[in-house]
Amino acid sequence: MLFREIPGQARIKQRLIQSVRENRVSHAQLFLGPEGSGKLAMALAYAQYINCRNRTTEDSCGTCPTCNKFSKLIHPDLHFLYPINKTKELDDKKVTHKDFIITWREFLIENGSYVTLPNWYDKIGIEKKQGMISAEDADSVNHTLAYKAYEAEYKVMIIWMVEKMNNQAANKLLKNLEEPPDKTLFILVSENHDQVISTIISRTQLVKFTKLADNEIFENLKAHFEFPVDSLSNIALQSEGNYTAAKDLVELSLNNAESTDTEKDRFLILRDWMRRIYVYGAKQKEYDSLQEIIAKLVGDGSREKQKEMLAYSLKILRLCMQYHIGNHQLVKYSGEELDFISKFSAFIHPRNIRQIDEEINKAIFHIERNANANIIFTDLSHIIARLIKIPAVAHNKKM
Repeated sequence: MLFREIPGQARIKQRLIQSVRENRVSHAQLFLGPEGSGKLAMALAYAQYINCRNRTTEDSCGTCPTCNKFSKLIHPDLHFLYPINKTKELDDKKVTHKDFIITWREFLIENGSYVTLPNWYDKIGIEKKQGMISAEDADSVNHTLAYKAYEAEYKVMIIWMVEKMNNQAANKLLKNLEEPPDKTLFILVSENHDQVISTIISRTQLVKFTKLADNEIFENLKAHFEFPVDSLSNIALQSEGNYTAAKDLVELSLNNAESTDTEKDRFLILRDWMRRIYVYGAKQKEYDSLQEIIAKLVGDGSREKQKEMLAYSLKILRLCMQYHIGNHQLVKYSGEELDFISKFSAFIHPRNIRQIDEEINKAIFHIERNANANIIFTDLSHIIARLIKIPAVAHNKKM
């Protein structure tokens, strides 16, 4: 991966390049930022740049033997750790990340290193389970890093989605994070600061990523896809700084693929859900109707898909609130989506959005911990039905 292949994040690129040129490479760094901001791609570009034999002041050369091996993710001094779980094929043994390394390399190359947890779980066939980074994998890392580098200057360990590491695994890695072997670089990649174990955070240097600008996404899509410019512009706006989401939308359109997880499908479910919540709030006899849509929200049991649905719902409801207070320019949708946002904004406002936000995030938290999804969505529906009854303007009580 080359720095120039990564859209946006110019400040971070410059900072990382400067650290190498001034020989100030921090041995343990936490790349933290939202989905689609380029954290994993940047980690790979940084690892390649550090070890490139002919690097320039701006990038790796891209042609030396080291760069060639890094581009194929097969360099002997490039190591990975990522969340896994048992699959149908590997259900009779204790699995480790090494069982998935070939699939992992394919996954990154296929997606240009812009990947998501749900897509990774789907790739290895654990979409109905939660992945984790275990103590056994942490032991394997410590064993691997105990040896000297084979041919590069630095051994690099990239830990993707470090928030999926349990306490036991984290404790096993702490010594190496604090006092790593000579010429060893840890790059930890995370999307949720609050879920990363505090002792891990305290031993790493934070590199904070932000969402990409619409024009950065648009220009990169235009350079890589033969697609109508107007459509690319619209996709860039709707992706809200998430290049992974933007790229996936273009590829779905190019392949004419049908997917139950597209944003359009999620919108239709959300609209139906909110309509039934509204009716249920007015007529509690509509319980059976509400349960029908909850069955769609629960879906096939994939917890990652359920979390995605909740995250998408929260995004749209926040936009409803922005529309309510007059920030129409922040709503980068058209057609049915805009029609719904404009109408439902009458019920989402500053007096209830904070509670709605808290309740949806609470639901995501409980789904991550394997609580019953049907109960979670039912309880959440009852709560939202109550919250949307709160008037936008407080009524003064008569003295």
